[in-house]
Amino acid sequence: MGTSKLDEIDRKILAELQADGRMTNVELAKRVGISAPPCLRRVRTLEEAGYIRGYHADVNPRELGFEVQVFAMVRLHSQAETDLSAFERRCQAWPLVRECHMLNGEIDFVLKCAAPDLSTFQNFLTGELTAAENVASVKTSLVIRCAKDEPGVPFDVLEERLAKLA
Repeated sequence: MGTSKLDEIDRKILAELQADGRMTNVELAKRVGISAPPCLRRVRTLEEAGYIRGYHADVNPRELGFEVQVFAMVRLHSQAETDLSAFERRCQAWPLVRECHMLNGEIDFVLKCAAPDLSTFQNFLTGELTAAENVASVKTSLVIRCAKDEPGVPFDVLEERLAKLA
């Protein structure tokens, strides 16, 4: 199911669920203008096709004691696919690494890390990240505050683009 195979109802379903993944199927159906049974079938189809990857609570890290958020820019010695994949697997195993993105350019990866305090992050940085095989260098930036943290995609931009193509 490519983007072109999604109809307006499917896109409305995705936009509504992205905004509020806890609503009931009945409420979702009402919001998108269809009855509940076909709405549920569409949601299941969107899940099976990979458009919906999961449902998550947006927890407040600071309320849970995670006071430190850091972006780590990582350069590797080797960019061979086996080495890139090995680093990605290692990142998946590190609990403090919440996101791992491979980049094009000077930096090979940017990691978003969350830690309860600076010493916990520093121990991870010096004991695990910089010590990891194939890591050439790591530069870190401590997050002071976050002005925007919006998950998903901007559906209004998608709809605008599709209207221009029609």
